[in-house]
Amino acid sequence: MSLSSRAILVVLCFLFLSAPLFTSATTTTTDQTLQPRCESHIFNNGKHYRSCKDLPVLDSFLHFSYARETGVLDVAYRHANLEASSWIAWAINPTKKGMLGAQALVAFRNTTCGVMRAYTSNINSYATMLQESPLSFRVTQVSAEYLDGEMTIFATMVLPPNTTVVNHLWQDGPLKEGDRLGMHAMSGDHLKSMSTLDLLSGQVTETKSSVNGNMLLVKRIHGLVNTVSWGILMPIGVMAARYMKTYETLDPTWFYVHVVCQLTGYLAGLLGGLGTAIYMARHTGMRSTAHTVIGILIFCLGFLQILALKARPGKDHRYRTYWNWYHHTMGYVVVVLSVYNIYKGFVILQPGSGWKIAYTAIICAIGAFAIVMEILQFKKRWGSLFVKKSEDIQEANQSASKKEILKFMNRWGDKTPEDLEANQSASTEVV
Repeated sequence: MSLSSRAILVVLCFLFLSAPLFTSATTTTTDQTLQPRCESHIFNNGKHYRSCKDLPVLDSFLHFSYARETGVLDVAYRHANLEASSWIAWAINPTKKGMLGAQALVAFRNTTCGVMRAYTSNINSYATMLQESPLSFRVTQVSAEYLDGEMTIFATMVLPPNTTVVNHLWQDGPLKEGDRLGMHAMSGDHLKSMSTLDLLSGQVTETKSSVNGNMLLVKRIHGLVNTVSWGILMPIGVMAARYMKTYETLDPTWFYVHVVCQLTGYLAGLLGGLGTAIYMARHTGMRSTAHTVIGILIFCLGFLQILALKARPGKDHRYRTYWNWYHHTMGYVVVVLSVYNIYKGFVILQPGSGWKIAYTAIICAIGAFAIVMEILQFKKRWGSLFVKKSEDIQEANQSASKKEILKFMNRWGDKTPEDLEANQSASTEVV
């Protein structure tokens, strides 16, 4: 390679390695330019506030004016890049960090008439539906507006005098049919939308709730345990029963492998998967999402599979064929639902692309192995069916031939060859 070619190659490598840096810097600059800063915002109602703060997550901004002597806090909370079919909330927690005990301002846009509704809600449970209720301190002039994809709540609060620092949190979620407030997301920035606010300096200090930290860990355990148990062990157990069973030398090894995989998967899912799900339901409220419904259905079907083992007929019993159909069909249904629900869990948890890619590679490997085994065992598994069809066709042809012979014998069996020749001659003369 010539010197000039080497120089060109070095330059190209440098540009390739440096491209992400320039791209990220450009993106950051662009985002900072396009993001609406709170200092430059002008309210349509003409209100002005002495302080404003760009909140760290969820495209949110807080404008406020505070009088320490009287405890009067005039506030406006803005949430940008928001669909009309959404709700927003901003809250102060006067007793501790986190959601429980928060005194919230809630707003949403009526889906029928398009009128904004704003009210207060005292959050005393993780299963709250943000029902309207009075707060622990006086609140007046609560209103809201929605303009150009941005929703804003206005209110005046009366805090205890000489209050300087408050724990505040903010959130958004979907608006369901009938103007019911849906559950906000339980991942990403939605678990980071809380901080400590200094009302005098305007300084925002990010806080980490121990409950949210524990919840994130529990969710990861929930996802990992269910992925391994229902998404890997269960399919392996099904394949052991389907493909090992055809080899006489692996009988009854296939049965033990099948039982160990299925029972281990179910018990791990029961203790780790269902246990963590119950913990999350107690601390965040039970949500009737498709992921939750499918998960409950999978556990019920798995339990029915265990009960079916107690009712399994003997190999020579006349009902054994029907039991096999039921057991196999339910097993395949459980595996398909499990894999589907795991991917829905990835969407909710958002653990990073690496986890999804790794699981997809494992499932593809299991699927490829199943395809290879189906090809290798095709003749053994399905050959008898085609042989039986050939035998049936051959038997039908033989039966038809026998019927023709019998028909001929019945018609001409009592005739001599001379009579047959005379009949043939008579037929010729007639023609």
